[in-house]
Amino acid sequence: MTEGQEQGERKNYVLDTNVLIENPQCVLRLRNGVENAIHIPYHVLMELEALKKTPKLRHIVANVIQVLSDNRDSIHFIQNEKSHSAFTDIVDNHILDEILASSIEDPILVTNDRILKLQAELRGLKSEELRDSKPFESESQRYTGFVEDGEEIVPNCFTWRDGKPVLHLPDGGERLINYTCDVWNLRPRTIYQNLALELIQAPHIDLVSIQSEAGYGKTFLALAAALFAVQEKKQYEKIFVLKPTIEIGAKMGYLPGDVSEKMEPYMKYVFDLLVKLHHCRAANKVFLNPNDELLRLNPKKFEILPLAFVRGMNIENAFVVIDEAQNLSRTEVRAVLTRMGEGVKCVVLGDTSQVDNPYLNEANNGLNWIVRKFKGFPNYAHIVLKGERSRGPITDMVLKAKL
Repeated sequence: MTEGQEQGERKNYVLDTNVLIENPQCVLRLRNGVENAIHIPYHVLMELEALKKTPKLRHIVANVIQVLSDNRDSIHFIQNEKSHSAFTDIVDNHILDEILASSIEDPILVTNDRILKLQAELRGLKSEELRDSKPFESESQRYTGFVEDGEEIVPNCFTWRDGKPVLHLPDGGERLINYTCDVWNLRPRTIYQNLALELIQAPHIDLVSIQSEAGYGKTFLALAAALFAVQEKKQYEKIFVLKPTIEIGAKMGYLPGDVSEKMEPYMKYVFDLLVKLHHCRAANKVFLNPNDELLRLNPKKFEILPLAFVRGMNIENAFVVIDEAQNLSRTEVRAVLTRMGEGVKCVVLGDTSQVDNPYLNEANNGLNWIVRKFKGFPNYAHIVLKGERSRGPITDMVLKAKL
């Protein structure tokens, strides 16, 4: 209820795009139960359609569309003779025009674009998501790597015993984790980080997926484990970091230089973490000039690649880190994982609450597909990082307050 609204007074709120972006839940707040009416101009949908292509706003737009879809029956979308303009003259509207102008009896539009689904419903056209594209709701969050009492024990899962985690091995054996993993002079900040390192270092596990919100050290852990395995243990010859480049799009081609130079602005955080680990313990082999102030990566030992460049490759004897897997589709996940040959350890990282791909969502994304399809395999493991301590005290506040 807004300030000054009297008890029982019904108001008609027409929402602009900016308030939906600022707070997707404003629909519920302004509705105030069932007292007020919420109206959304058709052009607001068109603005959301345009904004979903903006990297910094994609996940916010996805949340807005989810709220609008969930409350479809209690929202009135304004459509009249003024609803058509040059701004609404986009391909999606022409697709709907073609379907409605056809002679098809009771057509059903199949699309995973939730804005297009809303548009179709507004024009009386039935629509569905491709059912095979939506596995379970946020599977990578629901399966934390732990199983509760009474649940089925799957290979490489954890249970609690007297306050200590127990790893259940594929052969039926158990391992009590009552020690702290020592990897590259890195001390885990939480018990879950320690368990993640345990899974990554386990020789019988080829693929590990790690889910968490930002700030819990997914990439830092993976890189530390990679340096330890390649430089200390000499288990692999090279480290690859692979990243989807959805936010780069066509702009990547306008950047100067070779592939590594084009990727540099988008992978600077990886380089910064490497430098931090180098200061913890010398990582001389991954740098061409380890003693200089201006460090440069040694491409024979460490390579950062956009996922598009992996097609056709055969990766062997390598430690592979796939970052931001929540922005990959099922097809893309399959394409990149089938590039892995003999002697590969692969660590997949992601946060399904931050999906930037406009055609994916929190449930339908590559990280969830990995958890759903590989859970139970003897050489696969998954864990969700959480805890009271994250990147730092400010990040802790953000996570606790759910900003």
